[in-house]
Amino acid sequence: MSNLQTPPPGMWPVLYAYFDALNRLDADATRKQIDATIAAGAPAIVTLGLATEVNRLSEDEKRTMIDVCAARIANRVPLAVTISGDTIDAQVALAEHALERGAAWLILQPPSKRGEPETFYYDFFASVLEWTGANAGIQNAPEYLGVGLSAESVAKLAAERPNFRLLKGEGPAVTIRATIERLRALDQTLAVFNGRGGQELVDNLRAGCDGLIVAPDAFDRQVAIYDAFAEGREHEAESLYADTLPEIVFVMQSLETLTCYGKRIAAWRMGFDVLHDRGARPTPFGIECARRFAQRLGPTARPLRR
Repeated sequence: MSNLQTPPPGMWPVLYAYFDALNRLDADATRKQIDATIAAGAPAIVTLGLATEVNRLSEDEKRTMIDVCAARIANRVPLAVTISGDTIDAQVALAEHALERGAAWLILQPPSKRGEPETFYYDFFASVLEWTGANAGIQNAPEYLGVGLSAESVAKLAAERPNFRLLKGEGPAVTIRATIERLRALDQTLAVFNGRGGQELVDNLRAGCDGLIVAPDAFDRQVAIYDAFAEGREHEAESLYADTLPEIVFVMQSLETLTCYGKRIAAWRMGFDVLHDRGARPTPFGIECARRFAQRLGPTARPLRR
């Protein structure tokens, strides 16, 4: 079993999946994302999340993405791998591949089966946590995934499986705050991260989140917001957030919007282009909007204080 760890706080980027003109994973684009987000202050990097279009990747492609990430990160920061799969065996197999490549964290998604009682998903998570024994979190995102665990079940799971150390949410700050308060009342002190592209970023930090897991399109700006808040410069954090919010709203209209236009904004800001889409194709007006946001944010760089 891995030594139990505390996840590093801050903004964690979850990488986009880029595809070349022949519809293959674009490893060079993955490497550019890794270098740019580490330069921008990423304390950890996530792959195979919803922004990585994991539902559009084959099992071989998932492993390839892990391999490319692990080799490029080269232990500069921890690698966290989101683990999906509809059976315990499938998730354990993917988790073992990630751990063999040096992943420091696993983030487990529930199986795609819907309509089962909560105990089904609880037992599923508990089994994968037991089999891997690795530092892990679960993605508790009923709004996006259709299922989730109650705070009581989360607390029970953390008590039963000590390697469960991180909760990844996808909900409003008010909901996350209620979950954090309930976990505290149940004597569980899990690290809690939200997502949703950085919406309500400052209020998520006020709610008690340790950080957020977001795609890289506005990542450097969001690191600056987090740093300002952590250092007690709340007015600056609010100002930076207000300046970045229009781009966040644009890309977070849906998951398809994120993986169509958000990935383009990230690519343009990092100096390359999208060569192929597996999901929604952009419209001319959408490209016009995305270009404007990319130009307004400028090249991705390590944020400077105002």
